[in-house]
Amino acid sequence: MSTSRPPSITTGSRPYHDHAPLTPSGLRQSRTISSSSASDGIAGDPAGPSTRLDPSNDDETTETTSLLHNERVHEGPCGHGTFSPRVSSPPPRAGSADVESRSTADSDGSVPSSEMQLKGNWKKTFTNKVKSKKMTDSSTLAQQHGVEDSWGMYLSYYIPFLIWIRQYRWSWLKGDFTAAVTIASMYLPMALSYADNLAHVPAINGLYAFAINPFVYALLGSCPLMVVGPEAAGSLLIGSIIKNSIDLGRGDDDNAVLQAEVAGVAVGLAGATVFLMGVFRLGFLDSVLSRPFLRGFISAIGVVIFIDQLIPVLGLNRAAKASTGISHGSTVQKLEFVLTHLGDRHELTALVGIVGFVVIMVLREIKRRLQPRYPGVAYFPDRLIVVVLSAVLAWSLDWEQGGVPLLGKVEAASGHVFTFRNPFKLSHMTHIRDAMGTSFLIGMLGFFESSVAAKSLGGEEIIEGMQLSPNRELVALGAANLVGACFMAIPAFGGYGRSKVNKSTGGKSPMSSIMLSIITVICVLFLLPCFYYLPKPVLSALIMAVAWSLIEEAPHDVSFFIRIKGWIELSLMAVILAVTVFFSLNLGIAIGIGLSLLQVIRHSTRPRIQILGRVPNSDRFANAEEHPEDLEFVEGCLIVKIPEPLTFANTGELKNRLRRLELYGTSNVHPALPRLRPQTSNKNVIFDIHGVTSIDGSGTQVLEEIVRNYRDRGVRVFFSRPVSRQNQVWQLMERSGIVELVGGKHRFVDDVKDALRMTEVEDFEETGACAAASDELS
Repeated sequence: MSTSRPPSITTGSRPYHDHAPLTPSGLRQSRTISSSSASDGIAGDPAGPSTRLDPSNDDETTETTSLLHNERVHEGPCGHGTFSPRVSSPPPRAGSADVESRSTADSDGSVPSSEMQLKGNWKKTFTNKVKSKKMTDSSTLAQQHGVEDSWGMYLSYYIPFLIWIRQYRWSWLKGDFTAAVTIASMYLPMALSYADNLAHVPAINGLYAFAINPFVYALLGSCPLMVVGPEAAGSLLIGSIIKNSIDLGRGDDDNAVLQAEVAGVAVGLAGATVFLMGVFRLGFLDSVLSRPFLRGFISAIGVVIFIDQLIPVLGLNRAAKASTGISHGSTVQKLEFVLTHLGDRHELTALVGIVGFVVIMVLREIKRRLQPRYPGVAYFPDRLIVVVLSAVLAWSLDWEQGGVPLLGKVEAASGHVFTFRNPFKLSHMTHIRDAMGTSFLIGMLGFFESSVAAKSLGGEEIIEGMQLSPNRELVALGAANLVGACFMAIPAFGGYGRSKVNKSTGGKSPMSSIMLSIITVICVLFLLPCFYYLPKPVLSALIMAVAWSLIEEAPHDVSFFIRIKGWIELSLMAVILAVTVFFSLNLGIAIGIGLSLLQVIRHSTRPRIQILGRVPNSDRFANAEEHPEDLEFVEGCLIVKIPEPLTFANTGELKNRLRRLELYGTSNVHPALPRLRPQTSNKNVIFDIHGVTSIDGSGTQVLEEIVRNYRDRGVRVFFSRPVSRQNQVWQLMERSGIVELVGGKHRFVDDVKDALRMTEVEDFEETGACAAASDELS
């Protein structure tokens, strides 16, 4: 008994199998199969995963249509790049090696000795050994384009001072000086207040942060307009470390030397952490913590600072010292104390503090409204005027005798200004252990705030060649704080508000930071006696104004997340704020970072595989889980798209999600349901791996186990749109045996439709083989 077979179908010059159908099926349309899919052993196998479709279809634009087709720019061989036609190099001739060897001969025909060649090439050899691969590739590219490649170029990249100092113009000097004077008049009083009221260290340590850190950052920083200096958040964290040290019995509230040393240790640890992060190229971490975390944390700090400063502003310092646990208590405890002890306030102190706060806020609002129409208002030193005026009034009206606390004598704890202290001495090991965790947070928070400021400012349009780099920012900020820690300065990082003032008042280059450091050094050496009569309530009012600015930015973000229904983001902000206010700042930071990292891990470990369906009357495929009613499912085939690189992080759940796709056709169902897809629907599995641009060892192992499991169950496996065979992904798939498991290289095709045609061909092959076997048996 014989079975009739259809005649052989030929397409182009290559015959189809003699059992191919005359009329293709509705879903798996039988078309020309790529030459690579015919057999794994065809001679002259191309370098890519598979060859293209029949040239007769080149006019049809599809996903597999090449970008530039195959047009030739000129006659003859075309072995050069895509865009720039060049004369092709002549083929190598016999004896070319001799010609090259003779090219090293001298003009008189003598060949230099090997010793002379070694002497001439040792520098080049040493340079090649020292350079990284990226630097070596850059050198090659520079030579191809006729650009001078030298060590000075790389040194200038890592020390930007060498770039901007060459381009500095004398016309910039006026603007830089004006900006430096403006910043000094506005922020030096703030530095004194941060050190005395928040960090609980001698006030001069706040000036050290402006005398040292901006100078170091100007040499190494990659953002020319950013000005580093002490910030409220970092100063508050230093104060929490000092309070914790006192609570542990390391000293008392009046030991200024100990407090300065603890601050130096904490800042040194923060600087070392940030510096090492830059050395090990961890600048990408500025994207780890989410915007809701930063906004929630900054708002929480604003609330903590505002409530904390109510005590000195209202003249409740004496009552707070008399009450046990208030000075080192939580924010809620301090707020409760303020509300219940308003009758114990010092009248004159409260009057000075409240009036100072109101004047500062009114002037701030006037400047904000006038600056768009009158840009020169930015030069108006409103804070300096308030501070100077209050000091004059304190001196002339003898507020000190009236009970108003003054800043007093500003001096170094050691008795000498700019005293060098090594923060990493073995005798400081106890302080190092106490400050380790919080110092890490100081460094991370400072880097995040600096990163936001640097990205907002830019600066490449002013100084050519200065490119913003997160890694170099880490190195610059870390080095600045390491140097500052040696003089017990409080932490200093970049701030957007301060840097914006620098830009708006004429700053053009890092020279404004250097001038700011010089002005601060002059103040430390010659003007310290002038700070004696600064009223502490006014300094606290300055800090309250800063805290208010931190809080007032939150409503905009809250309203935005409410509008987009971002409940997760709002919950994160609320948790951080509540924990910080009701418990402690450190616990709020820890929980916020923990929740943010959990979000990152959850996002990165979740595989995003999709089941694909065919768009009717087309060769396009789309995600079947979004609109399943608009797509056609291919009978006997499970088409799975993997749109991302495979790593150890996102392959852990890959098997489970694939199993759900097999059973239910979607991953958005509960696994308690019984099987909804018949077993025959998974006879062929096609992986669209166009998005798998990289894969690690763990991902390769999981993929190999998945493929092996399918093959053991008799399921055919195909891969569509793979990377080129020069890519690491292909090499790992070959070494791991995946290519051999699926049946050879011909099962790696250019598109999903090619894989579908192969499944149909192999179905008919099996049908034909079964028919032939039945004929023989009959």
